[in-house]
Amino acid sequence: MVLLDSDVMIDLLRQYPPAMKWFDTLDDKEEIVLSGYVVMELIQGCRSKAEQARVQRELAACGTVWLSPVGCDEALEVFVEYHLSHGAGLLDVLIGQTAVALEVPLYTFNQKHYRFIPGLQTVQPYERLN
Repeated sequence: MVLLDSDVMIDLLRQYPPAMKWFDTLDDKEEIVLSGYVVMELIQGCRSKAEQARVQRELAACGTVWLSPVGCDEALEVFVEYHLSHGAGLLDVLIGQTAVALEVPLYTFNQKHYRFIPGLQTVQPYERLN
């Protein structure tokens, strides 16, 4: 299972060459999943119904995963602990806690947003060009 963060998915939607090259190296049997919160972030970024429809079509190839009620309680504990000291964002905590609950790494370039979440492993999947 490969859990993608919003930034990686945006690169794929924009067909950013390093992202596409990395994506092509994944095993066809590997399940690509997105947190439901990532899906909502991507939809929120759409500027028109046509763009939203295109994004929804592209995302249909990915599975969507959600936190359980227990996972939400754990995310709340992390948020309470780190929102003031580390500037923890609500959606970042929910996305990071999804990876923790699934026991998979989160593929992201936003290590700063997630570094404080206990038990979370992040992976930068490809090199970004400047």
